Amino acid sequence: MSRIGNRVLTIPSGVTVEIADNTIKTKGPKGELSYTFDKAISVAVEDDKVKVTRSNETKQVKSLHGTTNALVANMLTGVSVGYQKGLEAVGVGYKFAVSGKKVTVNAGYSHPVEVEVPADITVEAVSATEITVSGIDKQKVSEFAANIRKIRRPEPYKGKGIRYKGEYVRRKEGKKASK
Repeated sequence: MSRIGNRVLTIPSGVTVEIADNTIKTKGPKGELSYTFDKAISVAVEDDKVKVTRSNETKQVKSLHGTTNALVANMLTGVSVGYQKGLEAVGVGYKFAVSGKKVTVNAGYSHPVEVEVPADITVEAVSATEITVSGIDKQKVSEFAANIRKIRRPEPYKGKGIRYKGEYVRRKEGKKASK
């Protein structure tokens, strides 16, 4: 039994939800998102509540039930509040530079790495070593932040690299500990 799939979602104020065929569209103050769900899943809107139900008890439909409910919840949060991911560069000379729709990352390579920002995502520079990635689609925001982090992952010996805001990097001691 899917506990995630059975939760009833409350529609925030200022958000409208429309269902046509197998597509759910949400509109809010931040923007508009849509998702096409499987035919074995049904979504109903009643009195500012969204309920997701499934048609049968097969394993695949059970997994789609919880997934669909979670994606609809992410859509409702995205169009009303939005999502943010913070990144910080730790290391001597490691820094970010945001200019228009490009992020330039200096992360210890012989050249700066330039990353193109997608259309529906905004990147703000908090300082030279911190940026905030924000948008309405949770998956796109997290994926873009992960791609920037992938440029130079934090390493366990000195802790240098690009990490998420508040991420804990487990440190190792190195060769001198074995002597």
